[in-house]
Amino acid sequence: MPAKKGIRYGYWMPVFGGWLRNVEDEQMQATWEYTSKLARRSEEIGFDLSLIAELNMNDIKGIDAPSLDAWSTAAALAAVTKTLELMVAVRPTFHLPALFAKQAANIDHISNGRLALNVVSSWWEQEARMYGVDFERHDDRYGRTSEWLDVVNGTWSQQNFSYTGKYYQTQNTVLEPKPVRSPRPPIYAGGESEAAKNLIAQKCDAYVMHGDSPAHVAVKIADMSARREKFGLDRMQFGIAGYAFTRESESEVAEEVERITDVKQNAKGYANYQQWLQGTQLEQKMSIQEYSVSNRGLRSGLVGTPSQVQEQIGKFEEAGVDLLLLQFSPQLDEMERFSDSVIR
Repeated sequence: MPAKKGIRYGYWMPVFGGWLRNVEDEQMQATWEYTSKLARRSEEIGFDLSLIAELNMNDIKGIDAPSLDAWSTAAALAAVTKTLELMVAVRPTFHLPALFAKQAANIDHISNGRLALNVVSSWWEQEARMYGVDFERHDDRYGRTSEWLDVVNGTWSQQNFSYTGKYYQTQNTVLEPKPVRSPRPPIYAGGESEAAKNLIAQKCDAYVMHGDSPAHVAVKIADMSARREKFGLDRMQFGIAGYAFTRESESEVAEEVERITDVKQNAKGYANYQQWLQGTQLEQKMSIQEYSVSNRGLRSGLVGTPSQVQEQIGKFEEAGVDLLLLQFSPQLDEMERFSDSVIR
């Protein structure tokens, strides 16, 4: 079954210099030069969206490795791209909501309405301490995120906006110009706890998931759709993360899988991976073998021959997935191959 044309192709921007914790140099530098080249080329070869992650330290290659700031990178990319949707991660504990809404609206104008948010509740306690930000317990973070979303949405939609909550207060906030995108830039979010799923169903526009099989994803989509219906809201969009590559033969596929899953527990990113596991609530137990590939990417089954990958994409679309959020390594080379063999 070929991949259906309705699904959108997105990818993670390699702001950390790669996605494999066991490979030190993935030939994808965490630099503006590489990032801007990749974004411009991705538009030409069929990609619709790029997710720009936000961390002040590098959780893939180790905390002493380079990582790009998400929002200044997004503003620059908005000016040098034409069609690419920029889904930029934002963590409420690092951004006052009214000030953030002003900055995001400006970037939306620079891009002519191509900005989207990926709202993330912080998980990395060490990073928060290093950057002087309060680190809250899990459900407290979602309480803050709920208020943060209210303020952002209110300042984007109202002429004068006031808010009094546990975490935030504003008085007669004026924000002009409003974002280009109407009624607002879309808000994506992910999470697997009850607090997260209820918040996302009520206050966000799209639900993004870690890598998983089409069967498991279909169950999650049904659950989130039911929650959405309970709030009397329209259908959400659904995205799934996945690590992807194609090869012409199954022996070549097996060889590449072996390369990217050669787990070395002494790699610099391993300690950060353990912190992430301790700071989040996951529905499925993570295996040590998956540590080398981030975001449970291999569970999506998007590695194989072109026909195998196309068939798997078709299954995801049948499950209700609207957007693929793909990781590649080396990014530009593998995206070119994926475009030629799967998208086109």
